Amino acid sequence: MSQIVLKLSGEQIKKMEQYYQKCLLPKAPPGGVFSAKVSGCSITAYNSGKVLFQGPTCETEARKWGVSEQASTEGSTPKRSHLPDDFESLSVVGSDEVGTGDYFGPMTVVAAYVKKEHIPLLKELGVKDSKGLKDEQIAAIAKAIKDVIPYSLLTLHNEKYNQLQQSGMSQGKLKALLHNQAIGHVLKKIAPEKPEAILIDQFAKEDVYYQYLKGQKVIQRENVYFSTKGESVHLAVAAASILARYAFVQHFAKLSKEAGFTIPKGAGTQVDAAAAKLIKTKGKDCLPHFVKLHFANTDKAWNLVARK
Repeated sequence: MSQIVLKLSGEQIKKMEQYYQKCLLPKAPPGGVFSAKVSGCSITAYNSGKVLFQGPTCETEARKWGVSEQASTEGSTPKRSHLPDDFESLSVVGSDEVGTGDYFGPMTVVAAYVKKEHIPLLKELGVKDSKGLKDEQIAAIAKAIKDVIPYSLLTLHNEKYNQLQQSGMSQGKLKALLHNQAIGHVLKKIAPEKPEAILIDQFAKEDVYYQYLKGQKVIQRENVYFSTKGESVHLAVAAASILARYAFVQHFAKLSKEAGFTIPKGAGTQVDAAAAKLIKTKGKDCLPHFVKLHFANTDKAWNLVARK
């Protein structure tokens, strides 16, 4: 069974217990604070501060609360596979994804090639971790760099996402397939030139990533490295993240226009209310177009609709 472990503070666990109030199980295990069960995932919080997520949707559920111990170490130091010396100054293809933890909106993946001679320019243009940038800054930087660096953008819209997820594909497998495909597109664009390295912003252990790709005709393996917090390791991942988020924000604005109101990002309680409003105004059949159905927010939205 798939599982992820988070290390959280006592205050975070209290917030989590309140969040899962309607999904709590009668008893917690020895040493446990609470146990809860949502669609596709069981959650158990322990007095030690560790929280265990188990089930096919464990990755999605855990992303609401933090980064798993499987994918990162505590603190701000990235966990990376062994990288060549002076990695940050090499010519690198970097890949990153956006939207996997958001109930509304698509999953977007970008691979981007940053040559060593373009690194000073990208720094001058403000390329850095997109999480520290506002949407307006993201748009300005993305527009400035999209004609400077070769990149590939792949968007998995919710209708297709839901079909694949319901057929048995995990979110981790979907991400791996998109990263591998986007990287392949960039390598074709720049051929016969080859990057000195490929860096994937790590969302799964290396062996798990390649297991997800088993059966694919082309799997990118040459000079491929993995690192959490990849944006801080090389500007190629930071650029990919900015381009992915820019596309995601544009799709989000389009969905808001279709919905007739501004839909919120993330997967919190405000998202439940927005989904309930959508169901009441447009009917249940609209949901697959707007949301990732397997998130626990779907059941919560229906509960809100039933109450009114």
